[in-house]
This record gives sequence, structure tokens and C-alpha cells, in this order.
Amino acid sequence: MSATLPAETKSEISVEEKLRSLYKLQLLDTEIDKIRIVRGELPLEVQDLEDELAGLETRIAKQQQEVKELEESINDKKNAMKEALVMIKKYEGQQANVRNNREFDSLNKEIEYQTLDIQLSEKRIKEFKVTIDAKNSMIEQSIKTLEERGKDLAHKKAELADIVAETEKDEKKLAEESVKAAKNVEERLIIAYKRIRTNAVNGLAVVTINRDACGGCFNHIPPQRQMDIRLRKKIIVCEYCGRLLVDPEIAEETTAA
Repeated sequence: MSATLPAETKSEISVEEKLRSLYKLQLLDTEIDKIRIVRGELPLEVQDLEDELAGLETRIAKQQQEVKELEESINDKKNAMKEALVMIKKYEGQQANVRNNREFDSLNKEIEYQTLDIQLSEKRIKEFKVTIDAKNSMIEQSIKTLEERGKDLAHKKAELADIVAETEKDEKKLAEESVKAAKNVEERLIIAYKRIRTNAVNGLAVVTINRDACGGCFNHIPPQRQMDIRLRKKIIVCEYCGRLLVDPEIAEETTAA
């Protein structure tokens, strides 16, 4: 009966294997970055268009509500004018039966007041109508813009869907391999790796030595430090940019694997 060897833990994995895993992780994540670059700004453009459309719809709904309120105000003014005309006829009828000039003048003032109220209502109705015309013009323009942006959004979504369809399978596979590669490295190194990637413009957290210099920031690496990197006995970072350094041979072996 053969004995089963215990599974190797992360702490038991050699530094060299960790370096290989880190470099492989970098290669995989770089490929994922390339796929996302192909998509470009499309996801952001789609989101911006969706936000713009939502804003336009809200603006149109608000303006339509304002037009409705103005139309109600016009109806209120028209009703007030009708009531004022009724009152004027009433007062004119009462003037025929007054007993003195004082009563006549009092009724005449009421008639003048109702007449002024009618004139003011007519003025307000004209103002409301001008405002309604202006708002309807804005609504019409907003609806036109909404239709144009809607077509743009449909086009951008179709374009994005095509790109996603072409790359989704590859990205998913790369992401799964990336997760698998990360399992061979302890969490503190993965955290450092992700932090460096986030801060690096090109997303490179693990680089090789190239012509005696860091492959990330291109600063010179002293010979003794280069020797330590080639020995693969410890994790070494660039003292200038903080990137993790591996020797070119690991890069070649990992790429070829």
C-alpha cells in the first residue's frame, strides 16, 4: 500500500515557484488588460449615454408637468374671468335700483375692480401661453435629442456586445488561470502585487531585468542585486519603482510553458 504525500502548502512552495507563479499571473493579467483595452471606452460611453438619457427623460417629464400646471392656471384664470363678468352684470343691475350717488359710486368701484381683475387675468393668461410655448419648444428639442441619443446608445450597445461576444470566452479562461496561478502565492504577496498593478500606468507589477535595468522603470540594478535575483532565493523588488523583479530565464521558461 503506497503512502500518500501531504499536499504542499503555500509556505512550503519554493521562492522560485512563487516567482514563476507571480510572473505567470502577470502574463495572464496583461492579456486580460489587452482584451479590456480592445473594448476601449465603450463601457463608459454606454454608461454616459444611459445617464444622459435618464436625465433627458427626467427633464422632459418635469417640463411636461410644468406645462400641465400652467394650463391648469389658465383655466383657473378663465373661470375667474367668467365669475368677474357675472359680478359686473350683477353690479350693473344693482345700479339701476340705487337710492343715492354713494351707493352708485360704491357699485361702480366694484365694477372697476372686477374689470381690472379681468384685465389682469388676461395678462397672466398671455404670459402663461408664452411660457407654455417656450417649454413646449424645449420639450420638442429634448425629445429630438432623446431620440438621437437613443440611437447612439443602441449602436454603442451593439458594438460593445459584439466585442464582448468575441472576447468573453478568452477573458473568462484567462481569469480562471489567473485565479489558479494566484493560489500558489501567499496572500500578502498577492495584495502587494495588486497594489503595484493598480499604481503602475501599464499594469506591470512583475518585470524582468533588461540590459541590467528594471524592466518597469528602467533604472540600473547593481550587479550584486542582479545575482540575488538570478539565485531565486528571495523575493526582490526594485528600489526605485517597487516592482517585483525576476530574471529573464524565468520569464522565458514561463512563457514557453
